[in-house]
Amino acid sequence: MPHKIILIGIGPEALTAKTEALLEACPVVVASSRHRHLVPNGKEIIAITPVQQTLDLVAARLQDGPVAVLASGDPLFFGIGRTLLKTVGRDRLEVHPALSSVQLAFSRSKEPWDDAAFVSLHGRETEHILALLLPHDKVLVFTDGSNSPDALCRQLLACFAAVDDTETPGRYEVMVAENLGQKEERLTSGSLEEISSHSFSPLNVAIFKRQARSQPFSFGLETSALKHSRGLITKDEVRAATLHKLQLPEQGVLWDIGAGSGSVSVEAARLCPGLMVYAVERQEAEQANIKANIRSYQCHTVQLVAGPAPEVLAALPAPDRIFIGGSGGNLAQIIDVGATRLKPGGIMVANAVLAKTAAAAPTLMQEQGLLVDACEIRVTRITATGNEEMSPITIIRGRK
Repeated sequence: MPHKIILIGIGPEALTAKTEALLEACPVVVASSRHRHLVPNGKEIIAITPVQQTLDLVAARLQDGPVAVLASGDPLFFGIGRTLLKTVGRDRLEVHPALSSVQLAFSRSKEPWDDAAFVSLHGRETEHILALLLPHDKVLVFTDGSNSPDALCRQLLACFAAVDDTETPGRYEVMVAENLGQKEERLTSGSLEEISSHSFSPLNVAIFKRQARSQPFSFGLETSALKHSRGLITKDEVRAATLHKLQLPEQGVLWDIGAGSGSVSVEAARLCPGLMVYAVERQEAEQANIKANIRSYQCHTVQLVAGPAPEVLAALPAPDRIFIGGSGGNLAQIIDVGATRLKPGGIMVANAVLAKTAAAAPTLMQEQGLLVDACEIRVTRITATGNEEMSPITIIRGRK
């Protein structure tokens, strides 16, 4: 019968009497350089990385005896435990957790953590980091060399500065815990500005805490609640239908091209806080409206992209969804670039007021290999003083 993997968490007190005995019974030990001093003499030591090579070696050694794996804290919390479960299954894995860096960081900060979110930024793409941090009023972050606490603070500050938001930074407190459980342990607390100017040991976790602002509902902003110019805004009923057609993912990237006031962007960000939204707008007056609406509704996952499409699209991350609310006469080029960049399974939606746009958009999408459907929205607003007939809008959708 194959032997088991004994997965041992290492906390501030290193090994307990029980885990020492378990380790002693294993002829082979998987350990990082940080934990090798805990391995008794005479044991074969396997490096914990590269992971696939390690797993292959462990599978071979299990034929002869149990294998111990040493990992920090609780190995089933953002640790190697998940990989081992997938590889060998529950029956062949025995887990002995220790205090995790999460527990230690919150206890050192005297901060409850039952209401916290947890994010690992190890190897994360930079453009998605804001969507991981901003939705939460309290979040513990597992950092890495590129996404250090000071770098994250600078990125948040730059995000707020981009929309002239001077209020939100003051709502943040950041707590950084370095080298937890070691004699070099250090705790640092401060504002985004203060933490942005510090440097930290590579072995750290950071807690970002923000004073909460109430949001009574997540969808259904009315035109009067949004700053816009001369009535140039996607009407409420059309906006609702458009967002339905977009079938927004919980995470990913949305391009809102010809964003105008940013009404679709803001509603999308409120519906899906983990979505990065790029509001593309060339008119300065509308850019100011977008900034104001981002500030009002704290939708900082909406990034204003100032300039004309399709020229500015090349610098944006590949989209999961594209909404074309205005094209500035460049509909063919925008659909061409958008369809090329759109991820597999992605959706493109274009709203057409003019008959020529409604006729051209389906053909242009089909030429790019998209599966197209369309509908026409006619809205009549009924009031005590009479009915208001609104211009019909054609919504064209292309699926990749």
